[in-house]
Amino acid sequence: MTPQQYCQQKTKQSGSSFTLSFLFLPKHKREAMTALYAFCREVDDVVDECTDYQIAQTKLQWWKQEIHRLFHEVPQHPVTKALKPVVEEFGLQEAHFIEIIDGMQMDTQYNRYADFEQLALYCYRVASVVGLLSAQIFGYSDKSTLGYAHDLGMAFQLTNIIRDIGEDARRGRIYIPIDELEKAGVTEQQLLQSQVSAQTQALLLRQIERAEMFYDKAINQLPEADIKTQLPGLMMAAIYRALLREIKQDPNLVLNHKVMLPPFRKLKLALGVWFKRR
Repeated sequence: MTPQQYCQQKTKQSGSSFTLSFLFLPKHKREAMTALYAFCREVDDVVDECTDYQIAQTKLQWWKQEIHRLFHEVPQHPVTKALKPVVEEFGLQEAHFIEIIDGMQMDTQYNRYADFEQLALYCYRVASVVGLLSAQIFGYSDKSTLGYAHDLGMAFQLTNIIRDIGEDARRGRIYIPIDELEKAGVTEQQLLQSQVSAQTQALLLRQIERAEMFYDKAINQLPEADIKTQLPGLMMAAIYRALLREIKQDPNLVLNHKVMLPPFRKLKLALGVWFKRR
């Protein structure tokens, strides 16, 4: 198996909606995004699969060393071997990869976030940085596009948090800021036990409102000159916003169920953006 084949397999196994947008890219950019996404899956899997804090930290530290090898020596892992030409072609920065790993380390250190300032740092590291790297691979001519990529990453991660709130709670994790729970009159125990109430609905509607604000902020920053190159991100925005609207109809549903869009609807939304923006 070549490094690229390894990345393709890793990406395919994830079943993520993001990979749908890769199909609309030229081959070399599709392979670059596949390698980047495979890296994200590798470090994310460390957190998901390691219940021992020290083992997770050791593995993530190894990945930091591997990123150093990627940029300064000879990488060892199939994913970083696949990333080597990508880094060189698109001028990706070492610091961004380290930031992503730092975000994963936050997941091993915290299962609660005191306020949105703390949560925003986590979202930046695990999602906005990926957005910045993706924007570089897609290509841009106006620096405002980086602001768009940052905020779109925030919107995606906030959507993930809302969608997965019940699943995360069953793993003992709460990503909604604790001070916002207190303000809404919702206890941690209510979330951990997936207890539905008017208060939880109001709390979730507030989270949805914040995510929508980041989508609007992102789209308003995208310069006309870069719309065509940034189409994959716009496709994913259409899919994720549609998911958010589904959740908004009955926010409490996410406490006990994972709301998802059927594949044909995702494809329809992606194609709609493609034909409208091309």
